[in-house]
Amino acid sequence: MTSLSRITWPRASFVGFDNIWNELDQFITQGVDQSPAFPRHNVVKFSEEHYQIQVALAGYAREDLTIEMKNKSLVVSGEKKDEDVNYIHKGISAKKFSKEFRLNENMRVDGARYVDGVLMVELIVVMPEESKPRTIDIQ
Repeated sequence: MTSLSRITWPRASFVGFDNIWNELDQFITQGVDQSPAFPRHNVVKFSEEHYQIQVALAGYAREDLTIEMKNKSLVVSGEKKDEDVNYIHKGISAKKFSKEFRLNENMRVDGARYVDGVLMVELIVVMPEESKPRTIDIQ
């Protein structure tokens, strides 16, 4: 716990969630403006077990994109190859980017596809057996 914790309640009611509270504290301290706006994205929830991240990447080729898992985070990055073009006006961004999405510990990437300039990453929640409800015998 940080000495300047912004979240005091209901922190005491959640045991073993220190890392989540610390991330929330960091988010509150840094503010929303610290997260890069480019590229734009949607997060779609189809069900309790199925989500999809959609990233708008007009002008990027499939080969320009990389998807990685790093420390419980999904990182989508891209770098467009230099073109020898004399633009009169360039309104479509082609800059290098990296966008990070923090995933739930039980969330897994189930595939990705790139269609019509939109990268779609499928996410599923896989609940481990030890996390499922069970009855405890009283001795």
